[in-house]
Amino acid sequence: MHRATELPAHYLAAFSEQSGYLNFASFGPPSQAVVRCTTELMTDAAEGAVGVSDRLHTEDVRARAALSRLTGFEQEHITLIPATSYGLFQLAFGMRGKVLVSAGEFPANTYPWLRAQQAGVNEVALMGESLARVTPDLVAQHLSAEVTAVAVSAVDFQTGYRADLAGIREVIGSERLLLVDGIQGFGIIDQDWSVADAVVTGSQKWVRGGWGSGALALSAAGLERIAPTLGGWTGVEQPSLYDGVAHAQRSDAAKFNVSNLSPFAAGSFATALELIEEAGVGAIAARIATLTSVLAQKLEDAGVPVLSPREDERRAGIVVAGFPEGNAAQAHATLAMAGISATLHGPHRIRFSPHATSDLESLSHVALLLASFA
Repeated sequence: MHRATELPAHYLAAFSEQSGYLNFASFGPPSQAVVRCTTELMTDAAEGAVGVSDRLHTEDVRARAALSRLTGFEQEHITLIPATSYGLFQLAFGMRGKVLVSAGEFPANTYPWLRAQQAGVNEVALMGESLARVTPDLVAQHLSAEVTAVAVSAVDFQTGYRADLAGIREVIGSERLLLVDGIQGFGIIDQDWSVADAVVTGSQKWVRGGWGSGALALSAAGLERIAPTLGGWTGVEQPSLYDGVAHAQRSDAAKFNVSNLSPFAAGSFATALELIEEAGVGAIAARIATLTSVLAQKLEDAGVPVLSPREDERRAGIVVAGFPEGNAAQAHATLAMAGISATLHGPHRIRFSPHATSDLESLSHVALLLASFA
């Protein structure tokens, strides 16, 4: 776990997004270091020197090493993936038995399980309903002897509700697997990820590493019990021995690999992760908690309903403003005209998601603009 400290000046100076950008739950503008890394790797590739391909693919190792330090999972238990959805499909098609999934999940954490069920791989049981919080009590209500795993998001994309992963683990016990979609929380919440048996995340949101990379991290139980059903030619022993026979699968997390990944995306991911390490997850989390608390209070003071949890320990990065009159689209357009980036969720909701580099003036501007829609 990382203690909260003051954010270093070099971290704050590493980013250049416009003031008013409050949409990190959708996409996080990368740092200047990430841009430089991508440019340098692409330049190396363009030269086509002898051995350049091998050198480029060492970025995978750098990213996995940083992920190991940030998550506590062994490096051999981590593999890179092109995006969170790819990892979730690996989990869904690798599990057997009955899997509990929230009915309110982001579609990326629903369709893999539904497709696996349609293929006859496993059975899916939906918990709760849209906007329902996945609490240990909700999970306990749906447990049965047939349940082999619970799939949950660390942070709910619709409300910013932060799941009690330790509490869910206690409820399900060690005999069932806890599978976590971490993309809305990884890098910005001070979380013991090792309570999970699988954590899947991506680079393009809060990590701020751009699109094209992510990671699947597994516990010893997850590595043993989740089958590499969708593993490809790079997930086997001696993948470059083209002898026309099926090779034995690897014993580490790389058995879930489908093909070689982009070294440009892997390098950008690694650079973004190392910047998080340098700043400290605790410091980033503390700053975001302050900003979301300020925004929630300013919205309430302006008469705008706040639909996210008000307790800091149960909210992570996201503040949702409610529009009972159904005029959220009009309010969203007004915000955009004023240079405020946020996500419109239907006629009644706008999602704001500031990062540690967001400024307080933007939060005041949001409340002032939305007061007339209250």
